[in-house]
Amino acid sequence: MSRKSKKITRGARGQDCDLRIFPYCDDDPEKTVYCHLPCEDKGAGFKSPDWWGVNGCYTCHGIIDGRIKTDLTSYEVLEIIWNAKYRTMKKHIEKGLINVA
Repeated sequence: MSRKSKKITRGARGQDCDLRIFPYCDDDPEKTVYCHLPCEDKGAGFKSPDWWGVNGCYTCHGIIDGRIKTDLTSYEVLEIIWNAKYRTMKKHIEKGLINVA
């Protein structure tokens, strides 16, 4: 399986933020980017594979990456990430970007 997919990463633009960390979320599809999620392959200059991420606005992306501080616990952030992963993966499957056979 390929680690890179421009259709997935570029396809985030114009989508709703799937992280939805309210009240922080920008909720502006034009600010939505593809957010690579933490995994065992990520670190020291390596991003996780493109299939392991979510659509998120700039602010929500900063929160899950730790650049923007909030009062959310790590458990709450993890729960947000898992729900966002479901929403993003569902969109990718419906668009045929990820094939489930």
